[in-house]
Amino acid sequence: MAAFHCKERRVNVRQFAGVLAVLTALITSPMTVAQTSASRTNANATPVADAAANANWDFGALVQGGFGLTEDRGGFKFFLIGGHAGRILTSQLGKGLLKGNFEYGVEVFPLWQSYTPKFQRAKCQQINPPTTPGAEPGTYVTCSSEYTVGGTYTGVSVTPAIFRWNFTHGKRWMPWVQGAGGLIWTNHKYPAFGEPLPAPGPITIGPPLGQYYLDNDGPSANTSVWNFTPQFGVGTHYFVRPRRSIDVSANAVHISSASLGDKNPGVNASVQFSVGYSWWK
Repeated sequence: MAAFHCKERRVNVRQFAGVLAVLTALITSPMTVAQTSASRTNANATPVADAAANANWDFGALVQGGFGLTEDRGGFKFFLIGGHAGRILTSQLGKGLLKGNFEYGVEVFPLWQSYTPKFQRAKCQQINPPTTPGAEPGTYVTCSSEYTVGGTYTGVSVTPAIFRWNFTHGKRWMPWVQGAGGLIWTNHKYPAFGEPLPAPGPITIGPPLGQYYLDNDGPSANTSVWNFTPQFGVGTHYFVRPRRSIDVSANAVHISSASLGDKNPGVNASVQFSVGYSWWK
């Protein structure tokens, strides 16, 4: 009888193990199917859809260059090297071609250069009118010999406020439109300001040109090392692989010191183009 009972216990243990295995398979099989389905969904998602749905940040490196447009700024050229960081702030909004998300970004250009035409100016200061009989009344200035201004300016540019709308209806192309504001510091007061003398200096100039040269070559005829850059731009990401994109853009940039210097000639309008590469996280 003892042997019989022992054999019966072994049979019960085997049956219990079999039932447990069946229950485990039934419980885990729906999870496996769900995971497989999710993997297929992610694999089938386009690079734009994947980035729009799952990425919270984009980080990029870019090179930018351009030229001035208005007034006498056609000879101005620009070259910049820097980086971009953007934070996606919203889920996808809207429908159709306008569907997209809102991004806040920052760009830093440790290398900012502007190549400008060179010209001659002098340093002029006002002097007392001559006391000789018959001297014409008005402004008299004495001016130094001329020296060269303009040329290459080097500095740093920071754009701390970029407000960008990404259009997310495409498969590999993600266009954007943006408005932004930034700041430039240069190693010399930018841009150069002044007027060539009517004759080689040193020279004394009286009316009617004295006041003109005092205004343009006098002690208060300088700009600023600080300039602001309100701007507007369009561009696009092209995803060469998931979470990796080549980026191109065109920006209209205004450069102005906001009268931080004595003079504010600025660059009323410039067009600057960029190309870069981004990593989406």
